[in-house]
Amino acid sequence: MGNKNLLVTVFLQKSFINRKTVKTFIFPDSWEASDGEGGGDTQVMQQETVPVPVPSEKTKQPKECFLIQPKERKENTTKTRKRRKKKITDVLAKSEPKPGLPEDLQKLMKDYYSSRRSVIELEELNLPDSCFLKANDLTHSLSSYLKEICPKWVKLRKNHSEKKSVLMLIICSSAIRALELIRSMTAFRGDGKVIKLFAKHIKVQVQVKLLEKRVVHLGVGTPGRIKELVKQGGLNLNPLKFLVFDWNWRDQKLRRMMDIPEIRKEVFELLEMGVLSLCKSESLKLGLF
Repeated sequence: MGNKNLLVTVFLQKSFINRKTVKTFIFPDSWEASDGEGGGDTQVMQQETVPVPVPSEKTKQPKECFLIQPKERKENTTKTRKRRKKKITDVLAKSEPKPGLPEDLQKLMKDYYSSRRSVIELEELNLPDSCFLKANDLTHSLSSYLKEICPKWVKLRKNHSEKKSVLMLIICSSAIRALELIRSMTAFRGDGKVIKLFAKHIKVQVQVKLLEKRVVHLGVGTPGRIKELVKQGGLNLNPLKFLVFDWNWRDQKLRRMMDIPEIRKEVFELLEMGVLSLCKSESLKLGLF
């Protein structure tokens, strides 16, 4: 085999200890395996290596435990709460219901026009006390209040024959409220014709045609739709005798109609479309229900 050391490694498996033993045999250079001669006195050196243990698959790794210390609570610390803004519902819920007065309407008009008009123009907006009817003292139903402010309703209704106009307008904040008012005035209106003047499910053109075709005595609706009908020429305000505001009624949020900015704006815009001039000429009376 030449002059090289031959290493023969024999792996012996010992089943009873599940370990591997490595035995190494070292043969000298003088031992040759050509013809089998001259190898009688050869010494064989045996070296046993240290057994290598096989790690078990089920060995468990040690776990570390951590102790969490409880956080120290500061007794003197006080949380700062955010200040909640007051809503109009909160203010109105604490206030007692008060009947509307002519002074309330006058004050709202001045507050609304104060930034838009001069001092002289604001004085022109003042309405005489004679144009206001007796206000509701919160004891009346709608029918009883209308009978009090208009005791000669039957005579007025019979003498009215002009189309595209009404004798009495009742202004409220919503279509649902308008339907409630129409149902509650049955005892007052008698045979008088009533028209719904609001925008919900009713187009302006339909209301214009109804006013053109027949004589109507009472109109109940919202200021926005009434203003649009006047603007388009479908409703003439000159024959109007009574304009009643649904002043004291409150919605689910406890708001009156003049507490809603959109309704308040439309009411004042309607007043400028000939209502104020009719009031000053004392041909039109205002009522606060």
